[in-house]
Amino acid sequence: MEGRADSSLYPLHRSKTLHLVRHAQGIHNVAGEKDHKAYSSPKFFDAHITPLGWSQVDNLREHVNECGLAKRIELVITSPLLRTMQTAVGVFGGESYLDGMDVHVHPLMIENVGNSNRSAISSLNCPPFIAVETCRERLMENEEDILWDADKRESNEALATRGLKFINWLWTRPEKEIAIVTHSAFLECTLQMFGNDCHPSIKNEINKHFANCELRSMVLVDTNMLAMVDTSSSNYPGQKPHGLGLPSDVAHEELPKKEDQNYTCYCWIL
Repeated sequence: MEGRADSSLYPLHRSKTLHLVRHAQGIHNVAGEKDHKAYSSPKFFDAHITPLGWSQVDNLREHVNECGLAKRIELVITSPLLRTMQTAVGVFGGESYLDGMDVHVHPLMIENVGNSNRSAISSLNCPPFIAVETCRERLMENEEDILWDADKRESNEALATRGLKFINWLWTRPEKEIAIVTHSAFLECTLQMFGNDCHPSIKNEINKHFANCELRSMVLVDTNMLAMVDTSSSNYPGQKPHGLGLPSDVAHEELPKKEDQNYTCYCWIL
């Protein structure tokens, strides 16, 4: 058969939907606009978000609720740095945590964390959250960050390698629709590894720079049997109850004869 398809088709159960979010504006972004060296300063390493950043969070929260995304997300993964956790909880967390709430409803974020002047945020009616080291700006393997060096930052190649390890780790998770709140450098270096088999416009759409508090939804496809789950929850085998079901492309072929006492039956599927 000549020709080839101009699009790709994959089984649904071998895919996940990822909602990628860069953190809201942090105090390091403001300082970095004035002096780029601020991005390398230990002073801003675990920067909190600014009042403008909180406005960005509020606007994104409104969007994910209006479009119905908030109800579909099964898991929120965040970098363990303060600016990403504030963004993640502010966007995808529950409502404000109030005194007198059920003792089983724990706050996701305490009041005024990071000088935010914000109320505590509850875990009521929101997806589970986990903080993952491999999707943050710098790794931490012990109490002192052995990769932190103000004069020598992790290379783009090393960051991309870490990003791919994180992506592969996602296949160990059962959730199908996941929000990931992380950093611009992590997103840029990781996503540069994807889209090379696509039209240049699509490659650019995948790889373009993320603005503060930007959300971009993408489909991740397992083409190398990485997923732990190997079955579909929606596929149905058919033939229940079992019956004749000869494919139409062989309808012109005669089925085997079946003798039944005084007559012979032939059957074709047309």
